[in-house]
Amino acid sequence: MKRLETCWQNCGVEADAEILEIDAMEDAIAPLDEQTTRIRELITRYQACYHEADKEAELIIGAIGSGWCEDTAVKDIDLKLGDISAEKLLSYIGKATPLKVWQVERIVDKVTEALERNQSYHMMVFDLREIVPGAHPPGEYYKDESEFLEQTKEIIINDTADGREAEMSLAMAIDMLEPCNWDFVGSIVTLLKVIGGELCPERPYACHQRNIKLSPLYDRLVTISNTLGVFWKEEATNKKTDQNILDYLGEVTPIKRWLSASLDKTIRLQLEALSDYWLTFS
Repeated sequence: MKRLETCWQNCGVEADAEILEIDAMEDAIAPLDEQTTRIRELITRYQACYHEADKEAELIIGAIGSGWCEDTAVKDIDLKLGDISAEKLLSYIGKATPLKVWQVERIVDKVTEALERNQSYHMMVFDLREIVPGAHPPGEYYKDESEFLEQTKEIIINDTADGREAEMSLAMAIDMLEPCNWDFVGSIVTLLKVIGGELCPERPYACHQRNIKLSPLYDRLVTISNTLGVFWKEEATNKKTDQNILDYLGEVTPIKRWLSASLDKTIRLQLEALSDYWLTFS
């Protein structure tokens, strides 16, 4: 099958017949103007696992309807850990050891990277080289701490991905941690409990599209996708839709149709991603 164009890089699958149809829409309206290009770039960056994925989708839809692109990037990240006190979080870790301290420092590094643009997190396991030109091999930064790194890679979390038994190393779980994820608080609790020795967490670990069906936004995103489908396919459906979204989009035009199809397909691919990928992602 044909490989995906760069604009589909957040979908992670090979091109299917529907994607080829959507790409043909783009060819028919080329060359793209600046605003259309910028809106498509927002769709390329879209992640259904984001803690305000519904609002971000609605902002993109508003841009499609008006033809004007505004920056939908997150300005502030809410890092309040609900009602969980620092004392409670520390209790999950248990008695401090040099290894535990090192592992917590890696969590701090991952969160700090999201808050401060000049701070970088260095991957322990996840290899960025295929998607980020010039990226260093995972683990290279920790050459002087190789023992801690190897011990962290050997700690395996046993939980589920979409209800199926799955495994992930603590090192990979920290690599995959994202403060903008819908279950960031739950993820932090899981990681700290794993550091403390609890390797079978009650709460399945959520990162990126892993366990996306547990997101409280899942049903809303399905409705948004259904509505976009009605718009760009110009056909009725018996699935749940949102008339307000159709009102935002207005009249169907070739550009609106292509952008709506692109966002619809992106959301569906992320929501329907097979759990197989995560079963032994360690």
